[in-house]
Amino acid sequence: MRLESVAKQVHMNASAAKTTHQRPAVIQTLQWDQSYSAPAAEDRSLRSIRFDFYNGELFKMVVTYDPVRIEGLTTEDMVDAISAIYGPATKPERTIAISAFSAYQDSQKVLACWEDAQYSYNLFRSPYGNAFGLIAISKQLDLVAADASREAERLDKQEAPAKEVARQMKQEEDKRVAQEKARLVSKPKFRP
Repeated sequence: MRLESVAKQVHMNASAAKTTHQRPAVIQTLQWDQSYSAPAAEDRSLRSIRFDFYNGELFKMVVTYDPVRIEGLTTEDMVDAISAIYGPATKPERTIAISAFSAYQDSQKVLACWEDAQYSYNLFRSPYGNAFGLIAISKQLDLVAADASREAERLDKQEAPAKEVARQMKQEEDKRVAQEKARLVSKPKFRP
C-alpha cells in the first residue's frame, strides 16, 4: 500500500510523513494517533500506529493499544482476540525491534506471532505503561528497507566530517557577510 493511500485512510496528509533517509532509498514514517480518528473509530482500542514506508510502499506498522481501553486484559486475552482474525499463534523465543531507527535499539520480547510467507504479525508488551502492541511486517520489504537504512547510516557516518567542515565554513561566511552588511550601514553614520 502506498503512503498516499495510507494517509488518506487515516485522515492525514501524506506530507505529514517524516523522511528518515533519502538514499539509497527513501525511508519515511507516518505517525497516527487517536486524535486523528473519526468518531466512528473511537470504539477501537488503538492509541497510535506508526507506518513505515520504503520508497513509498508500506513495509511495517507498529500498533500501540490504549492501556485504558484494554485495562485488565492478559496476554492470553490479546492472543485469543488477534487469533480470531489471523488464526493460531506461535510463541517464538525472539525479540523484535520497535524503533524506526537502528541507532536506537528498542527491542521487545515477542509474546505471540502470526505469520505466513509474506507477512508477520508480532504481539509485544511495552515496558512503558504496560501497554500491548502489534507489529505488522511485510517480510520482503522489511529486509530491503533494513539494508537500505544500514547503508544510509553508513553513508551518513562516512560523510559526517565533510558535512561538519562545510557547516562551519558556511557559518563563518554567514558571519562575515553579516558583519560586512553591518559595516556598510554603520560606517557612513559613524561620527568620531
